[in-house]
Amino acid sequence: MPEDSVDRAKLRHHGDVDARPGMLDFAVNVQGAAPPEWLRQRLAARLGALGRYPSAEDADAARRAVAARHRRAPGEVLLLAGAAEGFAMLPRLAPRLAAVLHPSFTEPELALRDAGVPVTRVLLPPPYLLDSASVPVEADLVVLGNPTNPTSVLHPADAVRALRRPGRTLVVDEAFADAVAGEPESLAADAAPDLLVLRSLTKTWALAGLRCGYFLGDPALLARLERGRAHWPLGTLQLEAITATADEAAVIEAERRAEAVAAARAAMIERLTELGVHVHTPAEGPFLLLHVADGALLRKHLADRGIAVRRADTFPGLGPNHLRVAVRDGPEVDRLVAAIRSTGMR
Repeated sequence: MPEDSVDRAKLRHHGDVDARPGMLDFAVNVQGAAPPEWLRQRLAARLGALGRYPSAEDADAARRAVAARHRRAPGEVLLLAGAAEGFAMLPRLAPRLAAVLHPSFTEPELALRDAGVPVTRVLLPPPYLLDSASVPVEADLVVLGNPTNPTSVLHPADAVRALRRPGRTLVVDEAFADAVAGEPESLAADAAPDLLVLRSLTKTWALAGLRCGYFLGDPALLARLERGRAHWPLGTLQLEAITATADEAAVIEAERRAEAVAAARAAMIERLTELGVHVHTPAEGPFLLLHVADGALLRKHLADRGIAVRRADTFPGLGPNHLRVAVRDGPEVDRLVAAIRSTGMR
C-alpha cells in the first residue's frame, strides 16, 4: 500500500479509546480489573526497593524464569516493557520489505512505517486462514499474530512455520497465546535462528498499567533488537511481575484461566448467534469478531447504555460493520445481550 494512502490514525487506534471510565468494558482484552491478589502481594512487597535502581540480579532472575517456562536458554530471552516495545524494536533489523498479515493488530505495521521501512499488507480474506503463498517471496520480515487479534483465528503451528524462508525473519505475536488452553500452536519453544516469538503478560494478568512482555529468539537476533537500548529498560516491579508469572504455579493458574475463557467464549457465541449476530468461528482467543448490519449505530446504542465495544474498521481488511468484543462471563454478557436485543438490530 502506498505510504501516502495509509491512515495512521486508524493504525494507532486502540480499544482503550472506546471504553470510557465506568463503562462495562468489552472493548479491551485485559482479563479482570486488577492482578490477582497473590500477584499484587508480590508487587507490593517490592515497593521498598524502588529507591534503588533495578538490579542485574533481578533481571537475570526474570530471564531465567521465562527461559525455564518455555524450555529455552536464558540468552534466548529479551525482557520488554510490554509487547509494544518489542514492535518498536523491529526496525532495528533493517528489513528491505516487511510483510504484515491482516486483519491483525496494527502496532507492528505502524512502528515499521514510522521508521521508514517499506511495508506490504497481506490481506487474508474470510475465513482468514493462513496461506504462505500469499506472502511476497522478497519480504525479509514477516509479522503475524497467533491467535490473531481481532479475528480470534488460531493458525496451525506448521502453517506458521511454512512462512520461513532463507534470509527472512519471522515474527509471531503470541500476545494472547496464554489465553488458549494448552497453547497447542505456540512456537515459543522453537529455537530457530530466523524466528522471533513475542509474548505479553498484560492480558491474562491484568498488567496493562505495568507493561510487561518478552521476546523469545536466537541470541544474535535479540542482540540486534537490543542495540542502543537505554540503561534499566525495565523497572523493579516489571521484573518482579515477569518472574512471578513465569512460576510453575502461575502457569497452572493461567491454564485454568484459559479453560474458563474457552467455556465463556462458547456460551457467548451461542447467545450472540441466537440474537442473529454473525460471530466469526472457529474462535480460539479471548475475544470475538462480530459482523452486524450497522456497526457505528450499534456501538453508539451500546455506549449510550454504558457498554463499550471495540470498533474493528481500524484493522486492515475489515469494515465499519465489524466489531470486536472481549470474552466475558455471564452477568456481563447478560447486559450486552439485553442491549443488543433492545435495538432490534442484526
